[in-house]
Amino acid sequence: MSAPASRPRLPRSPVVLRDGQWWLVGRAGSIPASDPAFTAVLDDLAQAMAAADRAVAELRTRQNDSSASDPGGRR
Repeated sequence: MSAPASRPRLPRSPVVLRDGQWWLVGRAGSIPASDPAFTAVLDDLAQAMAAADRAVAELRTRQNDSSASDPGGRR
């Protein structure tokens, strides 16, 4: 049903992915998200956030690589 996400929790949201199932989490407890349209949006958001995390990590790696190759410290 739900795609795996790199983060089990979406930042600043009351949703969590547990064992492939999205859950709505609140102070009173948790309930499973069962609406297919809603969970599809959560899956897409989690995939987009994972792609953004990978892109940022790649940029940081490239930035660090270019800093190490420039002895003057210029970028």
